Amino acid sequence: MDIIIIAIVAAFASALTLYSGFGLGTILLPAFALFFPAPVAVAATGVVHLLNNLFKGTLLRKRADWPTVLKFGLPAIPAAIAGAWLLAVLGDTPRFFEWSALNRTFGPTGAGLTIGLLMMLFATLELQKWFHTLKAPPRLMPVGGLITGFFGGLTGQQGAFRSIFLLRSGLPAERFIATGVMIAILVDLSRLTTYAASFATTGLNPVGREGILVLVGTVSAFAGAYFATRHLDKITLGAVRYSVAALMLIIGAAMATGVLG
Repeated sequence: MDIIIIAIVAAFASALTLYSGFGLGTILLPAFALFFPAPVAVAATGVVHLLNNLFKGTLLRKRADWPTVLKFGLPAIPAAIAGAWLLAVLGDTPRFFEWSALNRTFGPTGAGLTIGLLMMLFATLELQKWFHTLKAPPRLMPVGGLITGFFGGLTGQQGAFRSIFLLRSGLPAERFIATGVMIAILVDLSRLTTYAASFATTGLNPVGREGILVLVGTVSAFAGAYFATRHLDKITLGAVRYSVAALMLIIGAAMATGVLG
């Protein structure tokens, strides 16, 4: 069942991420969080996210605006490392409180509480129309890189923030998409090096069940991205956005209270 869920979610999310304000990580993280602790879920999502972006990058690299990539992406690198380091630290913290139900003991770790609360915050923002109209001036792109990189490293959520700071770049649609993909690759490479250093702490086993689900998610994401690049028409995302936000609220609450993660 876990393989089927990850495969469907990864393919669906990867196809949508080319067009939407939310991305693969936003949708895939809750799916991984159903099966793994918070740090492992973020790391596993990060691996799929990077490999999928590398795949899309081979399809779109010639359309990227590289001055924008560097202006935005270079500040994102140290910020992503800082966010990933903080996630590793939070993953080592004991449970903040515990409660019992159904002969089980529950309680959030520092990572679960932080990611759960932030996921609920991001879900709430996804439901606000004003949030999707935010457009930061181009001079703030380095600031956008810092914000995007930090939250990308900490929770994997980076697409919405990146869009806010790129929407006024004046790039046509295809160059906007390709530029976002290249920036995401820089963030993913930076945070995954830090995750890799703490995999022994998070418990991510690259050849175990986690590795199998990462492989399934990656292949499914490739299929979704390939399908999306063959069908460049806009997708109607209103209902999907609300559904994703509702899922994020539910999973975030479960992680914040220790039911998951």
